[in-house]
Amino acid sequence: MARKVTYSELIGDGPGKFLSPDDLFPAKGLVDFIVEYGQEGLDALDDHPEAQIAQLIEDMIEAGLLEREADGSLTMTPRMLRGMQHRSFLEIFRNLKPGVRDGHPTADPGRAGERSEGTKPYQFGDPLSELALGPTLRNTIQRTVRENPTGTGAPKLPLKFQADDFELHNVESSTDSALCILIDLSGSMMRYGRHIAAKRVALGMAGMIREKFPLDSVEFIGFASTAEPIREPDLPLVMPKPVTTREWEVRVRVPLDQADQTHPHFTNLHHALRLARQQLGRKGAQNKQIFIITDGQPTAHLTTSKAGPGSEILNLIYPPSEASAEATLEEAFRCSQQGIRISSFALIEEYYGMDWVGFVDQLTRLVRGVAFYCTAGDLGSTIMESYLAGKREKKPLG
Repeated sequence: MARKVTYSELIGDGPGKFLSPDDLFPAKGLVDFIVEYGQEGLDALDDHPEAQIAQLIEDMIEAGLLEREADGSLTMTPRMLRGMQHRSFLEIFRNLKPGVRDGHPTADPGRAGERSEGTKPYQFGDPLSELALGPTLRNTIQRTVRENPTGTGAPKLPLKFQADDFELHNVESSTDSALCILIDLSGSMMRYGRHIAAKRVALGMAGMIREKFPLDSVEFIGFASTAEPIREPDLPLVMPKPVTTREWEVRVRVPLDQADQTHPHFTNLHHALRLARQQLGRKGAQNKQIFIITDGQPTAHLTTSKAGPGSEILNLIYPPSEASAEATLEEAFRCSQQGIRISSFALIEEYYGMDWVGFVDQLTRLVRGVAFYCTAGDLGSTIMESYLAGKREKKPLG
């Protein structure tokens, strides 16, 4: 039986209304506020006494950007997260230089190869599945005519193909890549808006990879005194660890399982690299990369306790020690031995803070990686240009 369908004008603001772009994506001011202050900012927004703020919250709940948990607290919805990622991606993408806005090409067709205009001569090892029959046949006929001893100009039949006759279609592709971004959450990342820039980059990269490179994957690890994976929905809310001591010299050794009982704000890149190596080891991508976003050299590392394997000691050392640097470099070298490419993004806003870049240079030389030196404001375009264009030179400050 045919079903009767009627159409009428949509009137009012009922539940069936069409959503505008402002409904689909969170407001820029609110995104900036949440990225800067994290969960505390979201809680403070909910406690704000102004009726206008309360109405804004209700509107966002109705639009599916926020929701209330059973305990009454506000949380972001997946739509809110996608909107934040999309905005961050667009903001960074607008700042990219011309010529680096496409994919990361490779000569290897890979799994997603597509034919482009033109052909090229066959070389040993090229896939014959891309054989261009027309140009190959033309080359064979021309060669046969040149070699015809009768001089009549007619090709000698039957035609005999040679390797030099073969031509292949040009093929372009974008390789799949597994990326792990290590985000410094030590206490100093609160300065100069560094944590804001790092989170925007993380959100933008997640959005870009989902939209432009569906074969690629990206994961995130936050590191301070210890390191741990960051779930993608938690990216906008993570914050640097609070500084709990102003002592000039710190020497602390505690079991790793008691790390929450000591200072949380040190820099344990050693632990972060180890987690990244373990995560990427489970990936089957052709290319594996680690991006390190940091504003200082390591001030923490892990060692095996006398109790034996599986029982580790967290070492917090300030001023920075050779022990922390060596443990970090050893772990970075293990990553490079497993085919993982490491790129470091050093955030530098002041001249007197540049003394630690010697560690970044040492790390880069050891693993034959890439180092970029930039301010927090330049981080977004720098890291995305590196991902898209595969640049291999250092980016000077300024």
